[in-house]
Amino acid sequence: MLRLGEKITIVADAFEQNLPIGQYGYLIAYDRNPDNAFDYVIRIPNLNRNFFVPASDVELESVVLKQEAERIEREALIDFALSTYNEKLFHQVMNGDKQSEEEEESKEQMSQADFIKQVNLRAWI
Repeated sequence: MLRLGEKITIVADAFEQNLPIGQYGYLIAYDRNPDNAFDYVIRIPNLNRNFFVPASDVELESVVLKQEAERIEREALIDFALSTYNEKLFHQVMNGDKQSEEEEESKEQMSQADFIKQVNLRAWI
């Protein structure tokens, strides 16, 4: 649950209230009515209006900025990998670090009998 006065960013418009998606606002009240679908009352300074919104429509500004920074960093790494023809970096960024480590471990742990089976299967095809 968000605290009162926190700066939030509008990330969705579930009830189609013409919310300005991507703009910031401030959390000014909780909607405590249990029969209501809305969780918060927010204030948008640019529009000089208050809106009732569900929790899924808003996110803390710091969280949104962090996600955006991670997305930009990932795109920059992909562009760098493509421009330098670095296939290993490209696969690492696209698949994630964990999958490449698991693949290396599985390759190292393959016994000689398993390796021969793999070669025979590929040769048979």
